[in-house]
Amino acid sequence: MRESNDRPCVSGQYLIDGTWVQGKNLRPIINPANRAEIVGEVAFVNEQEVTAAIEAADRAYQSWSQSSIDDRVNRMLKAADAVAPLVEENVVLYVRENGKVLAEAKKDLARCLDVMRAAAKELKTWWQPENWSETPQAVQIRRRPKGVTAIITPWNSPVLLTFKRLVPAVLTGNTVVVKPATNCPLTVMTLIKEMAAHFPPGVINVVTGSGSLIGKMLSTDPRVKVISFVGGTETGKSIMQLASSTLKKLYMELGGNDPAIVLPDAELDEETLTRMRGGILRAAGQVCSAIKRIYVHTSRYEELVQKLTDQFQQMVVGDGTIPDVNMGPLNNEKQYRFVQDLIEQTKAAGRNLIVAGQKYDPGSWEQGYFILPHIVADAEPTDPLVSCEQFGPIIPIIPYQDVDEAIQYANDSIYGLRASVWTKDREKAKVFADRLQAGAVFHNNHTVFQDLHLDFPGLKQSGISRETRWFSFELFADSYGFAN
Repeated sequence: MRESNDRPCVSGQYLIDGTWVQGKNLRPIINPANRAEIVGEVAFVNEQEVTAAIEAADRAYQSWSQSSIDDRVNRMLKAADAVAPLVEENVVLYVRENGKVLAEAKKDLARCLDVMRAAAKELKTWWQPENWSETPQAVQIRRRPKGVTAIITPWNSPVLLTFKRLVPAVLTGNTVVVKPATNCPLTVMTLIKEMAAHFPPGVINVVTGSGSLIGKMLSTDPRVKVISFVGGTETGKSIMQLASSTLKKLYMELGGNDPAIVLPDAELDEETLTRMRGGILRAAGQVCSAIKRIYVHTSRYEELVQKLTDQFQQMVVGDGTIPDVNMGPLNNEKQYRFVQDLIEQTKAAGRNLIVAGQKYDPGSWEQGYFILPHIVADAEPTDPLVSCEQFGPIIPIIPYQDVDEAIQYANDSIYGLRASVWTKDREKAKVFADRLQAGAVFHNNHTVFQDLHLDFPGLKQSGISRETRWFSFELFADSYGFAN
């Protein structure tokens, strides 16, 4: 393998009590677009090092939890100013370790700054005591931090998904132990290194390596009061079981198998189809809230298949650092093999697979985890591809006869993260949305919330949390009643 000459300073390191420690047990981080390239290294910490991180966070909590709101806000805003230059500097690093294309990577990093600045400015408003009672007894709702918080984040969007939890946790007076994704921790750790320098030692700690070891220790240690986890549903269940012994507060964003329902009156023009394509193929389909199955009325079935195929043909798949590429590789070998197995199963079942898009560089295709976009034009509702969370650039399209059938198909899943309804009639879309089992429903789109204040939980096995309009502050702070 070829080693990169421009490794980030955090390569092979972890953070405990304000000190970045060089790890001894190291493993390579591979560029998913070129498996011969080592982007950097990740340290695999041991039990003693995880314990040291928890102890550091616990010590720091005693003073940080009593710090003033002004102090926390000022530190966060200064940290944001320091992190800002790193966004442009680390876009390419992010692409090389994660596989996203340049535009997607830059947007992820820029939104981290938005979270830092906007959340800091909103904290004072949210933290203010509220007078609730109209009786002679004065009852006031006040806020306080929860305690040491574990933040465990995945490889598909490791930077933004970390900062959306790290920032409100620290602002509300908690100390944290971050466990970044083993496959691509370098960019998020680079930004955290700059951020952590603006807070007292022990407020932010980072441990890397084995998810099973670190996850078990964070989930069972009684000093850890909160776990914020983003990742697979099965891993979430394991964390929930381990955390039950100390009744930790859990905030989980888990898997999804998002349906899109296309009604007979849908406007399938170029703009609409471009949004639909983005909802399917953003980050090569490696998004929890991506469209993963489409139900279309029989009267529009052939039209949708053809128009979506035309859209998929516009995808240029290759190394995300190349500006002309608009879809990168899958992130890692395990996910690549899973999607390839799904494709083979679908072929074996006799389904009609339409392969679209272009290989940017056919000569280097086998060097990366590249898969062209696939459409399964004659999928059945019971196909494994339809029922699982495929997490790749392959989409099944299933025709339906009547709307009740479509709703039944859409809700027939253990997941309930997001959904979308495609129709000219917004009021009709609302009626359908009321019947769909999803934490959020989009009309003529399938995307993320542009307003970073907002967060909606998944239903069923897609998560544990609650609606918030305040950057998730309430997930990391207790509200308590103060009365005479």
